[in-house]
Amino acid sequence: MLPLRYILRLASLCIATLLGGCMEWEYGYTEDFQFKGRGLYIINEGNFQYGNASLSYYDPDTKSVENEVFYRANAMKLGDVAQSMTVRDGIGWVVVNNSHVVFAIDLSTAREVGRITDLTSPRYIHFLSDEKAYITQLWDNRIFIVNPKRFEVTGYIECPRMTMETGSTEQMVQWGKYVYVNCWSYQNRILKIDTTTDKVVGELEVGIQPTSLKIDCNGKLWTVTDGGYEDSPYGYEAPSLYCIDAETFTIEREFNFQKGDAPSELMLNGAGNKIYWINNDIWAMDVDAAHLPTRPFLPYNDTIYYGLTIDPATGDVYIADAIDYQQQGKIYRYSATGELIDEFYTGIIPGAFGWR
Repeated sequence: MLPLRYILRLASLCIATLLGGCMEWEYGYTEDFQFKGRGLYIINEGNFQYGNASLSYYDPDTKSVENEVFYRANAMKLGDVAQSMTVRDGIGWVVVNNSHVVFAIDLSTAREVGRITDLTSPRYIHFLSDEKAYITQLWDNRIFIVNPKRFEVTGYIECPRMTMETGSTEQMVQWGKYVYVNCWSYQNRILKIDTTTDKVVGELEVGIQPTSLKIDCNGKLWTVTDGGYEDSPYGYEAPSLYCIDAETFTIEREFNFQKGDAPSELMLNGAGNKIYWINNDIWAMDVDAAHLPTRPFLPYNDTIYYGLTIDPATGDVYIADAIDYQQQGKIYRYSATGELIDEFYTGIIPGAFGWR
């Protein structure tokens, strides 16, 4: 049976386009923030169609947290279902899936400096230059090409063997002139895009529904599949972790999980030589390991581990706990050796992060 986290995510995303996800932006009084030094933005997904997505900000040095910083800084709601955040040159690009928008915010103040609209169901943004970026979509067989300076859509990449109903492109990583993207919902492929032509030039089949994509210090792509779910029309199998050579675009290693496992949220440390993921517990493994670990890095805590990030400077591990998908979520901060450092509450369904 499909785990609850995927049932809820699929339910929210499947009807996002049909129901529009329109937001009524509310303007009023604003607050002034001046975040300094290193810090962590937490993207709180919120409940589908409730428009209660939000941003939190955490200072690792002082262990202080500010919640609802987007609303407080801009006097308007972030929108419906916040998906991801990409940081570039002091700007945070916040993708809000069911509001069909990507906000650009100043990382020091959380103030909006622009937005990209007219998107189908955006998932992630990847920058090629100051004037060119890709935005992946759910329920669309295209990846959108945008100009971030002008905040506008400039073109599309057609993805093969997809329809508007089954289209799904997710996370992106780059190696040389090529961008790689995993196709998640009812898909089993990694696509290879030539950024000089904006064309798909290759595809590699992996297991059912690759949920994450990262590239390590050795130029190896890592993806983990969830295996689908029981009675899925696309199939159901044991999940796997794949190591793929970016240069040759071939699978080098495959690590198999048990059928019914649900690995997700694949992450790398700052050096790119260690991977982490969620599979009830939190797991960690060196990228040159020959076998999956037999013991978790952090054991399951009878709750819903929903998001994961690694401090690129210190190696601290941050775990997002959705608790029950209704109340404020919680973040646990552990050291690189697994010692609890801090814990704090955020918004509803924390699931993604952005380091400044």
